[in-house]
Amino acid sequence: MLVRNTLPGIFAALLLTSAVPAQQPQARIRIDTNRVIGEVSPRLFGNFAEHLGRCIYGGIFEEGSPLSDSDGFRKDVLEAVKPLGVSVLRWPGGNFASGYNWKDGVGPRDQRPARPDLAWGALETNRFGTDEFLRYCERIGAEPYLCINAGLGSVDDARQWVEYANETRPTYWANQRRKNGREQPWNVKIWGLGNEIDGPWQLGHKNAEDYAKFALEAAKAMRRQDASIELIASGSSNFGADADWIGWNRAVLDRLKDQIDYISLHTYIGNRENNFENFLGSNALDIEDRIQVVEGQIKAAQNGQAKPRPIYIAFDEWNTWYRTIHPGDSEFDIGKSGLEEHYNFEDALAAGMFLNAFMRHADVVKMANLAQLVNVIAPIFTNKQALYLQTIYWPLVEYGKQRGNLSLDLQTTSPTYRIGSRPPLGYLDVSGTYSPADRAIYLNVLNRSEKSDIVTRVDAIAGQIGSPAAVWELNNPDLKAVNDFGAEKVRPATRAVALNLENDGFTYTFPKHSLTILKLKAQ
Repeated sequence: MLVRNTLPGIFAALLLTSAVPAQQPQARIRIDTNRVIGEVSPRLFGNFAEHLGRCIYGGIFEEGSPLSDSDGFRKDVLEAVKPLGVSVLRWPGGNFASGYNWKDGVGPRDQRPARPDLAWGALETNRFGTDEFLRYCERIGAEPYLCINAGLGSVDDARQWVEYANETRPTYWANQRRKNGREQPWNVKIWGLGNEIDGPWQLGHKNAEDYAKFALEAAKAMRRQDASIELIASGSSNFGADADWIGWNRAVLDRLKDQIDYISLHTYIGNRENNFENFLGSNALDIEDRIQVVEGQIKAAQNGQAKPRPIYIAFDEWNTWYRTIHPGDSEFDIGKSGLEEHYNFEDALAAGMFLNAFMRHADVVKMANLAQLVNVIAPIFTNKQALYLQTIYWPLVEYGKQRGNLSLDLQTTSPTYRIGSRPPLGYLDVSGTYSPADRAIYLNVLNRSEKSDIVTRVDAIAGQIGSPAAVWELNNPDLKAVNDFGAEKVRPATRAVALNLENDGFTYTFPKHSLTILKLKAQ
């Protein structure tokens, strides 16, 4: 386990410096704070809570537990969630949304109907509904994101949900909200027009034409109820061999381009081949390709419009997920696993890979939601007595400190490798941001090499770099190391490093299989 340095002052910084290696640089990173891609939206650091396994019941919400407060919220989970700085919380699904009737989850809890959950094979008690979710968002300081039922639901169901949440006048559903204890509107701004409707696993699965027709009418009705809301179209999540995900997105954008603010992307990855470098490399290439393709499709849909409506990408489901049973497996039975992934060290590095990609595309990726918050493919894991923080928790916390910064277009060269017949890929996966307010530069560097440290020259093109640098590093000699109750083996180390500055730059060694964030001062 890497431990936090406790030696005081510059003496500790000099002891721990790795900024003056004996070898010549093998890689180069050039920083120019004038080369700005876009703002790192705070919404990139969102999360997702679905009625699935123990995410809601037994995770966020556990009535009667000595660990819960008067609202039924787990207090220990609340405290663990706060450092994540969750900016946007998506709910109620996911697949669950396509069979969910929001009206079942409002009113006195003891009078709410229990329903079969046809998405995940469970029994839904509906004791956690709209008001509970929105109250939880207030508690953690997150914007709520409600996903409508575009599978089995209707256009008017969606419109009435907006009325319940946002209406100020004494209408029927606004008065029902007041009757249920909320006088003022919740003012929910972010609404999803369904979830993964292109997937045949989805309740109410539709082809692109039928989905676009439904979503257009839902969007019109919802906006007439509240013109200030933002809408997210269900982009394709079906990347199967026979799926036309490009065609789906094209059809949806063509039909909805005047109504939507985002189109969604979902990606889950896994190291099924047990090949570390291929795992981090091939998935990085896939993520880049998907972002670039959808960005191009947005521009194509807007071509010829005098004043096109801005449309961005919402990467509103992303994570590592492959060890537990998932839709498409022949033996799919959610009761066997609850999707409770036990994340290891290399999965934490993969989280850095995702976040680097989002930051490099900060001009178009304006929202992202890790799936999910607690227990279910999540950074926080509970039992009846306690919780522990999974390996992926730590990159989420640290990258989140860069929200609102300017994403920089860095020039990076490093040793390369190939994955099959795909183009060469650099071992260093890099993003960078700049905070003009405090003149801080952040370098986020993932070293994908399993066996080699990489000596790197870092140059500041416009202005000088000050010393020392603050270093955050996630590393472990065991790629498969996991955290558990009472045994958090994977944790970051932090230290100060005295830089040997020369010609507006310095040399730094990024250790093998590591994720490093350098915080530098621009002079």
